[in-house]
Amino acid sequence: MDGRRVTTHWAFARDVAHQFPALRVNANALFLKDGQFYTSAGVTAGIDLSLALIEEDFGQTVALAVARELVVHMKRSGGQEQYSEPLRFQFAATDSTTEVAAYIQAHLDRDLSVPALAKISHLSERQFSRRFKSVFQTSPAAFVEAVRLDESRARLCETDCSINQLASSVGFASDDAFRRAFERRFGIPPSDYRARFGYETRTSMRIDP
Repeated sequence: MDGRRVTTHWAFARDVAHQFPALRVNANALFLKDGQFYTSAGVTAGIDLSLALIEEDFGQTVALAVARELVVHMKRSGGQEQYSEPLRFQFAATDSTTEVAAYIQAHLDRDLSVPALAKISHLSERQFSRRFKSVFQTSPAAFVEAVRLDESRARLCETDCSINQLASSVGFASDDAFRRAFERRFGIPPSDYRARFGYETRTSMRIDP
């Protein structure tokens, strides 16, 4: 494989590049194909690679049906960095911020404003905001919105509740605010996302055994 482009789990990329200097290691790719060789970056990335192989052999329709059956994205955007970030945060958050992050994820429909979260942390609002940003490299408000939107994306795929119900369940004040935030983050309206990856489409498109 000398001279080939390859990837591996981000934690081992530097070691692989050192031991095999003739390889062209890409530490951020989820999977790569170079000629007849395929490499992937860990367990979940192996699913991404498997879907790519299915698409090569059987076409996009079958690959998309498999992805929907597994409730995964057929083609995830970005590289390994975005998926390893939550793990980095878990290692970094060794104080009360760990509990706050867990609270946020478990109570998306609650008041998750800085005053409310600071109270949970037993810190002043200024102290809480400063400590949170030092750990998560983002503001509490941005973090809360990101978690709410990620959860909403999963619920769009897994349930058939209305957009208004879904928006409320993850803590948005209105369905309009939710739609604007969702499209800003993912570049597609939630209704279009559901039509492409959602509950009704998934249940109507299954592979016969």
